[in-house]
Amino acid sequence: MASKSAKYYQSNKAARDKKKAYDTEYHKTKERRRYRALLNAINRKKGTYGNGDGMDESHVSKTKTKQEKASKNRGRKTKFFFGKKS
Repeated sequence: MASKSAKYYQSNKAARDKKKAYDTEYHKTKERRRYRALLNAINRKKGTYGNGDGMDESHVSKTKTKQEKASKNRGRKTKFFFGKKS
């Protein structure tokens, strides 16, 4: 079952292209690369990076992380960036 926004982007190519361009720029920023690298490093240290278990490291607070399903972690509306809600 697709969300309203997923249906919208499926049916509107111009909007989908605009969103893709924005997302590309956003995820190229220094902050996002550093954040991604940090979580990947923690996951590697725990020995779960790339093993296909479907788990991600998720920030619980500024200094603590926990493992949770990738779909739950990436699907959450409220996200944390080094302890700050963003």
